[in-house]
Amino acid sequence: MKLAATFQFTGDPSKLATQVRDLESAGIDVVVTPEIYGFDLVSTLGFLAGQTTTVELMSGIMPLYSRSPSLIAQSAATLDALSGGRFILGLGTSGPQVIEGWHGVPYNKPLGTTRDVIDVCRKVWARGRLEHDGRAVKLPLPSDQGSGLGKPLKFMHHPLRQDIPVVVAAIGPKNVELTAEKADGWLPIFFVPDKFRDVWGDSLSAGSAKRSADLGKLQIFAGGVVALGEGPEVTEAREGARQNAGFYVGGMGAKGKNFYNDLFKRYGWEEEAEKIQDLFLDGHRNEAMALIPDEFVDLATLTGDEGRVRERLQVYKDVGVTHFQIQPTGENPLQVIEKVKAWID
Repeated sequence: MKLAATFQFTGDPSKLATQVRDLESAGIDVVVTPEIYGFDLVSTLGFLAGQTTTVELMSGIMPLYSRSPSLIAQSAATLDALSGGRFILGLGTSGPQVIEGWHGVPYNKPLGTTRDVIDVCRKVWARGRLEHDGRAVKLPLPSDQGSGLGKPLKFMHHPLRQDIPVVVAAIGPKNVELTAEKADGWLPIFFVPDKFRDVWGDSLSAGSAKRSADLGKLQIFAGGVVALGEGPEVTEAREGARQNAGFYVGGMGAKGKNFYNDLFKRYGWEEEAEKIQDLFLDGHRNEAMALIPDEFVDLATLTGDEGRVRERLQVYKDVGVTHFQIQPTGENPLQVIEKVKAWID
């Protein structure tokens, strides 16, 4: 099992460089950088490529609708070359509020778009003339949709790797099935290892049945908050995880269109999910977050004495997690990373 850690650039490049070097020294194998509607991750990862030597760099996630499929492939090839073959392309659809509100493009055909972008990227990296007739993406653009002058082109340079790993963020049943079929890795959110087979098992099996043997075993990127000890810092870490989940389950989407709320219902917390969203949308955020079940906090965080945390790490490993996404807390998070790294090696 490898260790991954997520953090976001907030505007101070010297602090960013120090943070990522510290993570690299502490034993983090993969640094994951998100992109929502702040600083962009491609520029950030390009900077980090020159600040690091061994750690892998992953987009987590690059929204599919924010760039053309070919530009996604170009950016991935560039970041892979700049980092000496250390880039992982993390992709995801994001959600309609961000895609339509920030990027101003329709949030449509998410499954077809995901499949097409993965296929286009791999075609670009293989350096064939780019032609694609997908459900959501057609290249060159059909003549009745443009000037009619588009022609098949191929990548001008030689990518360092033609098999840059592709990891897809997915939680819906069909999205997870597609991920198990097409991607190198899967990035779920609010992962509960004790329940995930009940929620995603059928989708993973269906997708794996169509998976090419060339892709190898599906890598799983999942984890949670790690807080060691018995003091107030553990209570604080657990409450932080509760509030984060409450924000997504209650407010990240409209009524009837919240993927995270749907996920909690599939986990078995249907009544709680309904109440959390109603309270959140009515402006009662604190009350909504307080309803996140204790069971979720117990199973989705790794908190308490070292023995319990090590036991929970083993549960993640036993269910097939290949990259534990650690969210260390406490006075010395780097020390927490070092301990966890020693335990999983």
